[in-house]
Amino acid sequence: MPESANMSAEEWTELTQTVELAIAKRPAAMRRQLGMFLRILNMLSFMRTGRSLSRLDTPARTAFLSSIENSKLLLFRRGFWGIRTLVFMGYYARAACATNLGYSAAPRGWELRR
Repeated sequence: MPESANMSAEEWTELTQTVELAIAKRPAAMRRQLGMFLRILNMLSFMRTGRSLSRLDTPARTAFLSSIENSKLLLFRRGFWGIRTLVFMGYYARAACATNLGYSAAPRGWELRR
């Protein structure tokens, strides 16, 4: 997500906290699967490029993740989309993002518009 390149440290913290909270609410087995999938991604990245996923530059990371997204293995594609969903949730749940998008909904709904 190119927009994330301009995020502040506070915004990254907010994104991370949102994702961590969502993961914490999942069953232990699902959390283990997620952790295993992330370790597998790092291992595959290292085997293909000689670098872990976090050490790849943006073009190389994008190419690697694109290959996972389009993998012949359904399990890899599902894992990729699961992680992508978590990242999108963390990104779009930030208050700054809602403001930037012009989203003005409030808990009291239409009552506030009167």
